[in-house]
Amino acid sequence: MILEAAVLNIRPGQEKKFEEAFSKAQKIISSISGYVSHELQRCIETSNRYILLVNWNTIEDHTVGFRQSEEYQEWRRLLHHFYDPFPEVEHYKHVFKS
Repeated sequence: MILEAAVLNIRPGQEKKFEEAFSKAQKIISSISGYVSHELQRCIETSNRYILLVNWNTIEDHTVGFRQSEEYQEWRRLLHHFYDPFPEVEHYKHVFKS
């Protein structure tokens, strides 16, 4: 399993609208083949910062299956205008787990 991690800095004052849009967008990502699970958490210290964690079966499920899909265009339309700056996305694999 692969973990996708993205720190999302949202334009100040847009947090509520972002959360509403994400509520719709999460249905898109969860319908993609190879998707396992996701969570969105809001930072306590910086209220316009979130972290998105998505588990995929393989990295290609994210980079090809999702990012190159028609559904990704709707994801972009719903969410990308909230980001400032655009997030860096990284992928991780398990080393240790308790």
